[in-house]
Amino acid sequence: MTGPTAEAFQPRRRRVKVLATLGPASATETMIARLHAAGADAFRVNMSHGSHASQGALIAAVRAVERASGRPIAILADLQGPKLRVGRFAGGSAVLTKGQAFRFDSDTAPGNGARAHLPHPEIFAALNAGARLLVDDGKIVLRAAAVSEAAIDCIVEVPGTIKDNKGVNVPDVVVPLPALTTKDRADLDFALDAGVDWIGLSFVQRPEDVAEARRLIGGRASLLAKIEKPAALERLEEILEIADAVMVARGDLGVELPPQNVPPAQKRIVAMARSLGKPVVVATQMLESMITSPSPTRAEVSDVATAIYDGADAVMLSAESAAGDFPVEAVTMMDAIACQVEADPGYYGRVHFTEVGSGRSTAAAITAAAADISRAIGASAIACFTISGSTAGRAARERPTVPVLCLTPSQTTARRMGLVWGVHAVITRDVASFEEMVAKSKRMALRSGLAKGGDPLVLIAGVPFSTPGTTNVVHVVRLIGDELKNY
Repeated sequence: MTGPTAEAFQPRRRRVKVLATLGPASATETMIARLHAAGADAFRVNMSHGSHASQGALIAAVRAVERASGRPIAILADLQGPKLRVGRFAGGSAVLTKGQAFRFDSDTAPGNGARAHLPHPEIFAALNAGARLLVDDGKIVLRAAAVSEAAIDCIVEVPGTIKDNKGVNVPDVVVPLPALTTKDRADLDFALDAGVDWIGLSFVQRPEDVAEARRLIGGRASLLAKIEKPAALERLEEILEIADAVMVARGDLGVELPPQNVPPAQKRIVAMARSLGKPVVVATQMLESMITSPSPTRAEVSDVATAIYDGADAVMLSAESAAGDFPVEAVTMMDAIACQVEADPGYYGRVHFTEVGSGRSTAAAITAAAADISRAIGASAIACFTISGSTAGRAARERPTVPVLCLTPSQTTARRMGLVWGVHAVITRDVASFEEMVAKSKRMALRSGLAKGGDPLVLIAGVPFSTPGTTNVVHVVRLIGDELKNY
């Protein structure tokens, strides 16, 4: 990245971040630039769709927009995961009626109204009589009556037309599938080589899944665990301890759980992530009607607002920005909702519904104190120097009433802040002394417009400098307007 531009120093008007999925409707550099200008802080590349060539083109286009703007932009590569699917049918489909018998088996012959191939022996091994099989996002529901190594005899509970290669969910059991498929491993290698900032791990069931992915990533990107399986909810805290961030992936989660159970699950995931200081993204169907309409429903606006009031780090657009007719309008609406919610005088009271323990570390105590001090003295911002980003992340964890100005010499760190609440990242040269840190923090706060002459500014850093994990200083300064001339 070249030197910072004027735009690079201008923060968003809001704390929550907007993550926009790229696809056919947003595949050009021009459109990505428009989405970024409208409010997208980060972009998601769905590895389930397209080739490495087309995915690489999206990543390159984002980086071109980043260079043009001078503002760090986060890229999330979302792995497909072990998607389970039925086989093919003679004629492409079959009609199932309520109460009829239906068999899934290992026979590769095309299916019909009585049976179908299920090319996943792991399901046969894991399933018990009484367990449900949900086909095509739960549009068809079958219940297993008898299970053997080669067949699952079912009764149809919710009828419908079953079609070729439709997805299958088995919410009542943990299927012993590998954390990453062969395709996922190839996609992971490609994404890491392309320089993405975050890896999304799909269909996590247990902490071992996350540990395996982290081992393969080897520190080259941050790891976001997608919670879309009931089994993951049962071991949520263990998963969060290993992951760098978490996503409330309400699509498959809403298939495997009864719809009325999804909102409490979302609240629980957000609250636990907040309490552990891990960024949390709320995703799926947030502005779904804007795929075909320039305006959202009131219920969708309320849904987005609820996630923001709960303190989510980011809210995500899926098909709205990837394949919809109004991608820019969807991002603009997401930005507008966030700004309005955060302007609510009651916002900060609600966003602190979760008690965040600072822990026993000096770094955690320092960042918690910085948030308290900034509130008590009416500071304009909290500025921090960081190499790894951990200091900025800890400051954001406290959900302070002022922005967090993250000053870092690391382009990688600055980009990853695109999914962290309230952090405005600027790439700058490292500092060698306490005095230099103070002077540069003051200049950057003034230049970004986060503060003006006469305002107090809270600084947090680690001494000795350039040593990750040493946050041990909190310092208050008052800005002088003409200091910007010395930049």
